[in-house]
Amino acid sequence: MTEKAIEFLQEWISEKVQPPRDPGAVEPVEQKAGILAKECAEQAASAGVRIEDIEEEVGDLEDLIAAKLEDAAEDQAHNTSADAS
Repeated sequence: MTEKAIEFLQEWISEKVQPPRDPGAVEPVEQKAGILAKECAEQAASAGVRIEDIEEEVGDLEDLIAAKLEDAAEDQAHNTSADAS
Protein backbone atom coordinates (compact mmCIF):
# COMPACT_ATOMS: atom_id res chain seq x y z
CA MET A 1 0.00 0.00 0.00
CA THR A 2 1.32 3.39 -0.85
CA GLU A 3 2.18 5.90 1.85
CA LYS A 4 -0.62 8.12 0.52
CA ALA A 5 -3.14 5.27 0.87
CA ILE A 6 -1.97 4.50 4.42
CA GLU A 7 -2.25 8.13 5.49
CA PHE A 8 -5.64 8.51 3.84
CA LEU A 9 -7.07 5.41 5.52
CA GLN A 10 -5.70 6.24 8.98
CA GLU A 11 -7.03 9.79 8.84
CA TRP A 12 -10.38 8.73 7.40
CA ILE A 13 -10.95 6.06 10.06
CA SER A 14 -10.01 8.41 12.90
CA GLU A 15 -12.51 10.99 11.60
CA LYS A 16 -15.40 8.77 10.53
CA VAL A 17 -15.37 5.64 12.66
CA GLN A 18 -16.76 6.80 15.98
CA PRO A 19 -18.82 5.16 18.72
CA PRO A 20 -22.55 5.74 18.38
CA ARG A 21 -23.79 8.98 19.89
CA ASP A 22 -26.88 7.25 21.25
CA PRO A 23 -26.01 3.66 22.18
CA GLY A 24 -29.73 2.84 22.48
CA ALA A 25 -30.40 3.69 18.83
CA VAL A 26 -27.53 1.80 17.23
CA GLU A 27 -28.00 0.60 13.67
CA PRO A 28 -26.54 -2.81 12.88
CA VAL A 29 -22.75 -2.73 12.59
CA GLU A 30 -22.85 -4.45 9.20
CA GLN A 31 -25.22 -1.83 7.81
CA LYS A 32 -23.16 1.09 9.15
CA ALA A 33 -19.93 -0.53 7.92
CA GLY A 34 -21.37 -0.90 4.42
CA ILE A 35 -22.37 2.76 4.32
CA LEU A 36 -18.99 3.90 5.63
CA ALA A 37 -17.05 1.61 3.26
CA LYS A 38 -18.86 3.11 0.29
CA GLU A 39 -18.20 6.63 1.59
CA CYS A 40 -14.53 5.79 2.15
CA ALA A 41 -14.15 4.40 -1.37
CA GLU A 42 -15.75 7.53 -2.85
CA GLN A 43 -13.56 9.87 -0.82
CA ALA A 44 -10.45 7.82 -1.58
CA ALA A 45 -11.16 8.09 -5.30
CA SER A 46 -11.63 11.85 -4.94
CA ALA A 47 -8.28 12.04 -3.14
CA GLY A 48 -6.54 10.03 -5.87
CA VAL A 49 -6.19 6.90 -3.75
CA ARG A 50 -7.15 3.60 -5.32
CA ILE A 51 -9.40 1.48 -3.11
CA GLU A 52 -7.54 -1.54 -4.48
CA ASP A 53 -4.34 -0.20 -2.87
CA ILE A 54 -6.10 0.05 0.47
CA GLU A 55 -7.73 -3.37 0.28
CA GLU A 56 -4.47 -4.99 -0.85
CA GLU A 57 -3.05 -4.14 2.56
CA VAL A 58 -6.04 -4.38 4.91
CA GLY A 59 -8.30 -6.86 3.17
CA ASP A 60 -12.00 -6.14 2.81
CA LEU A 61 -12.62 -2.51 3.75
CA GLU A 62 -16.13 -3.18 5.02
CA ASP A 63 -14.82 -5.89 7.38
CA LEU A 64 -12.12 -3.53 8.68
CA ILE A 65 -14.64 -0.76 9.31
CA ALA A 66 -17.04 -3.18 11.04
CA ALA A 67 -14.23 -4.27 13.37
CA LYS A 68 -13.32 -0.65 14.11
CA LEU A 69 -16.99 0.18 14.82
CA GLU A 70 -17.25 -2.74 17.22
CA ASP A 71 -14.03 -1.67 18.97
CA ALA A 72 -15.33 1.89 19.32
CA ALA A 73 -18.65 0.68 20.75
CA GLU A 74 -16.85 -1.62 23.22
CA ASP A 75 -14.55 1.21 24.30
CA GLN A 76 -17.56 3.47 24.79
CA ALA A 77 -19.40 0.83 26.82
CA HIS A 78 -16.31 0.22 28.94
CA ASN A 79 -15.82 3.94 29.57
CA THR A 80 -19.50 4.42 30.37
CA SER A 81 -19.51 1.59 32.90
CA ALA A 82 -16.28 2.90 34.45
CA ASP A 83 -17.82 6.37 34.77
CA ALA A 84 -20.86 4.91 36.53
CA SER A 85 -18.69 3.26 39.19
